[in-house]
Amino acid sequence: MSTFEKRRAVALTILDTGEGLTRKAGSFLGQCVVDPTPLTPKQADWLATLAERAGLVVEN
Repeated sequence: MSTFEKRRAVALTILDTGEGLTRKAGSFLGQCVVDPTPLTPKQADWLATLAERAGLVVEN
């Protein structure tokens, strides 16, 4: 599974729960689902934070 596919799966899982997401977080996760461009370190950290809040474990 590619990095993009892993990121996409994580983002979709977080969006599926939808609990406590801000509009900005939802927009960012939507971008992660459709845009294969690599994440910046700051974006990767944010995705990891959102995943952690959703009870998921993600490797940067």
